[in-house]
Amino acid sequence: MLLTRQNLPKTIPDIAALDDLLCRPTQALIDDLAPVDGDIMILGVAGKMGPTLAGLAKAAAPDRRVIGVARFSDAGVKDWLHARGVETINCDLMDETAIQALPKAPNIVFMAGRKFGAEGDLSLTWAMNAHVPALIAQAFPSSRIVAFSTGCIYPFVPVDGKGSGEDMAPNPPGEYAQSCVGRERMFEYFSRKFGTPGRLFRLNYAIDMRYGVLHDIALKVLTGTPIDLSIGHVNFIWQGDASSQALRCLAHCTAPTSPINVSGHEILAVRDLAARFGARFGRMPVLTGNEEPTAWLTDTSKAVELFGLPIVDTEQLIAWTADWVSRAMPSLGKPTKYEVRDGRY
Repeated sequence: MLLTRQNLPKTIPDIAALDDLLCRPTQALIDDLAPVDGDIMILGVAGKMGPTLAGLAKAAAPDRRVIGVARFSDAGVKDWLHARGVETINCDLMDETAIQALPKAPNIVFMAGRKFGAEGDLSLTWAMNAHVPALIAQAFPSSRIVAFSTGCIYPFVPVDGKGSGEDMAPNPPGEYAQSCVGRERMFEYFSRKFGTPGRLFRLNYAIDMRYGVLHDIALKVLTGTPIDLSIGHVNFIWQGDASSQALRCLAHCTAPTSPINVSGHEILAVRDLAARFGARFGRMPVLTGNEEPTAWLTDTSKAVELFGLPIVDTEQLIAWTADWVSRAMPSLGKPTKYEVRDGRY
């Protein structure tokens, strides 16, 4: 069944239903992928978004090979992908020889990277976020490459504006975000050198029921944990919408590669989101600190022009999240750390 705004469920009962929802394509995704020839290979497929993005790709283009590449330290991820018709290849993306042995797929979605714990081993963070992209860009000079990046590469901007546009120069705090600038520069350099078409997919923040800004806020409201307001405004987008837009970018690549901001089109106040969860839970949120006049926010006008508004809106996401958290459903245990201002993750 195709995904539309009209057939969204009122609640998401369990992980199986969540995965099915994240893998349901829209007609727009099917239409955009139709003229994009060739197989689709997803590098770094075993992270938070990768499995359902691969499943979504296969559902939207069932006659194509969709190949997921990762180290697969969790064998269950491979089984899940195989059940969805996605092929898998074990590969350490730090190994140049192993990269060269991968199929030369015409379409690459690059999702590999390091964020959580990035401050613990900064040399590894730089290797994963800048060295590996250089290896991939050189190994696939003739492929379309949609490379996941982050809105954290921008400086903080006023919360009463539109957010950072793609033409704003990166100037982030912290080495994690700086290494992500390195990732972009590697793909940009080799795109210019080889004429490789691509997109730099600047995402912040994707959410599903098990993680994300809304999950973090809802859980804190429910448990009475203080909510820091120093980052008082956020953008976010349903993971299914983000995955769909990433795949649709294969039909909208540029040579040389160019950035596109992907998030929700609204700038939302953390204080207001907490109050909305408080009303649903019958609890008063515990708020600390004061809103700073700046935050990490992106202007998604270009994405809206290309793809339209996200299928799942804020009110629906709040309703789903409140229901999920109130039932003590599973969490990935990976806080978004959206409230961090110094870039130290």
